[in-house]
Amino acid sequence: MKLASFALLLALIGSSRAADYDLVIYGGTSAGVIAAVQAKKLGKSVVVVGPDKHLGGLSSGGLGFTDTGNKAVIGGLARDFYHRIWQEYQKPGTWKWQKPSEYGNKGQGTPAMDGENRTMWIFEPSVAERVFEDYVKEFDLPVHRDEWLDRAKGVKKTGARITSITMLSGKSYTGKMFLDATYEGDLMAAAGVDYHVGREANSVYGEQWNGVQVGVLHHRHHFGVLKTKISPFVIPGDPKSGVLPRISTAPMGAYGSGDKLVQAYCYRYCVTDHPENRIPFPKPDGYDPKQYELLVRIYEAGWKETFDKFDPIPNHKTDSNNHGPFSTDNIGMNYDYPEASYERRREILAEHRTYQQGWLYFIANDPRVPKETQERMRKWGLPKDEFRDNGNWPHQIYVREARRMVGQFVMTENELTKKKPTPDSVGMGSYGIDSHNIQRYITPEGYVQNEGDIGVGITPYAIAYGALVPKKGQCDNLFVSVAVSSSHIAFGSIRMEPVFMILGQSTATAAAMAIDANLAAQDVPYAKLREQLRKDGQVLEYTNPVPAGKGAKAKAKE
Repeated sequence: MKLASFALLLALIGSSRAADYDLVIYGGTSAGVIAAVQAKKLGKSVVVVGPDKHLGGLSSGGLGFTDTGNKAVIGGLARDFYHRIWQEYQKPGTWKWQKPSEYGNKGQGTPAMDGENRTMWIFEPSVAERVFEDYVKEFDLPVHRDEWLDRAKGVKKTGARITSITMLSGKSYTGKMFLDATYEGDLMAAAGVDYHVGREANSVYGEQWNGVQVGVLHHRHHFGVLKTKISPFVIPGDPKSGVLPRISTAPMGAYGSGDKLVQAYCYRYCVTDHPENRIPFPKPDGYDPKQYELLVRIYEAGWKETFDKFDPIPNHKTDSNNHGPFSTDNIGMNYDYPEASYERRREILAEHRTYQQGWLYFIANDPRVPKETQERMRKWGLPKDEFRDNGNWPHQIYVREARRMVGQFVMTENELTKKKPTPDSVGMGSYGIDSHNIQRYITPEGYVQNEGDIGVGITPYAIAYGALVPKKGQCDNLFVSVAVSSSHIAFGSIRMEPVFMILGQSTATAAAMAIDANLAAQDVPYAKLREQLRKDGQVLEYTNPVPAGKGAKAKAKE
């Protein structure tokens, strides 16, 4: 009896260590929070657990100049988020450093604040984070922060189903369904699901814009925009003198071939020119002006576009992004990030921060920078009221791609360009196909050039339900709302924050239906899922506008 009682006690202690939920969401990104809200609205118990201390990922991490494409296809809780942003900016106290009438109401060619539809698409990081935290309070969402998945042995499965996930802290979470809402796809990978890192060869899916794109120069983020060609060597024109920092000497792959490389990351840093709220750009630890020798040569060649992506957001601030041949994108320094250990990732993030803060400090202080550019840069600085617990620097780097699941259905450029139909729409994307640079290399002629920056215009397209679930039999109770099943180049459009929110809502809806009917994620009946998504405001189809003069406007079908 004593042994039996002791065994029962141990069992009770063990069970108390694991919290049990209908849906366990790993990752506090915008997709994770929106998914949790939807699960709660559908009457399911849910928890958000993950490494994040701040909720919202890039949406609260500096990317306030929202990449929207066609706003008509953003519905459901994603549109509710931008409505709540609008509500925040209706409060006089939100406009601390600027009057609403002084703010230029333009962004991405459309109104930043759409009063007719009560939405706002351009905003400060701190305001976005406040909206995400308000979701937590309103829906009473349990959020467990700074919890890191034990990627080696933290995923327990019975057959093809996850039964629990355990963090490095020892905390465990059991659930009926699981959702990977991380940019990295860590839960998906640890669960044994197929995935890909890098660019597929064009031949894999019959694409044009995937694979190595040597010689293809889109946008203005390459050395072809300069009047003169730039030597990559320490002594210009002398290969024996060595190569300048941040230029690869590795051979280029053949055009259209695949590789394991990923597009460059950067921080979408926020700066202000309002003196009362401005901190001069700090000199980062490990600052090395030699890292920016290539920038000096670019300035000497007459480049004057330093501030072209200082996009204005309210209160005299910016959402600043990469622009030009040598900018804030840290090309070639992130290749091992997707698969790296937590320790190695922290090293990569620190190096990116040092590089990017050093880039700002260099422009503001190095005497070789053109005087006009330097004086203008010194008028800017980090805002005192943003990212206060992180040295006024974003807490989330822009992971433009990491792992991508290879699931039931793979989205490719062929679906985005309508060369092939997309089955079972669970939401829509509309931003142009957009990959940032992947390599900085030496051309056969002996000059420096960038490679991998692609921009292809498209019209709104559907995203397949099969892109959110693994192949059946690999993991039957897991959904993926960020590292979705897609080729590199298709992900270049899908990877936008409004789309992640849309997919977060759709995955949570499917998870609730799978729970109710005791089904595998792959077996959720699409007709019923579609009905619920439409009921909740998701836009699943888009009717192209009638040509000008016909008196019709673009219409979105819910």
